[in-house]
Amino acid sequence: MSETASVALAGDDLESFKDHMVTLIPSLRAFARGLCRHREAADDLVQEAMMRAWSSRDSFTPGSNLRAWMFTILRNHFYTTIRKDGRSVTWDPEAAERILIQEPEQEMPIHLEDVERALLELPDKQREMLLLVAGSGLTYEEAAQIAECNIGTVKSRLNRGRAAIRAVIDGAQATTMVQ
Repeated sequence: MSETASVALAGDDLESFKDHMVTLIPSLRAFARGLCRHREAADDLVQEAMMRAWSSRDSFTPGSNLRAWMFTILRNHFYTTIRKDGRSVTWDPEAAERILIQEPEQEMPIHLEDVERALLELPDKQREMLLLVAGSGLTYEEAAQIAECNIGTVKSRLNRGRAAIRAVIDGAQATTMVQ
């Protein structure tokens, strides 16, 4: 067992504890580089392990193996970081700009007015089916029960209503607005 392996820690012997921690830095760095494979990440890992060890020095059992205790802290922090990184996503500012673009709101009322105008031009039964299925989210079966008709009639009215709305919004004349 080396000199730094076990430390007798008295209340006034914090300087000795710190000195023993400092002597472990080269060994901790070598271990961290083996885990991380990147020098900067390994140095950050050692620094974090040193800070955690210092803040938890009261939990160190005097006379036990400080070297093993420090390596355990470093190893546990490494694997905790790996688990956290596996759950997180990297933030790409350029991708965020493309994703987080809000469409201009000026055109929204125009489109809503077009749809509202087109709905008003539909025959009552087609408008009713569109409002029940597309507007209220009812199933075809529920809409058929409410309108007291067959499911095929519901589908037909929806199809013709959607086509007529598309035609009105696109500016074409809806010539086949038949019930």
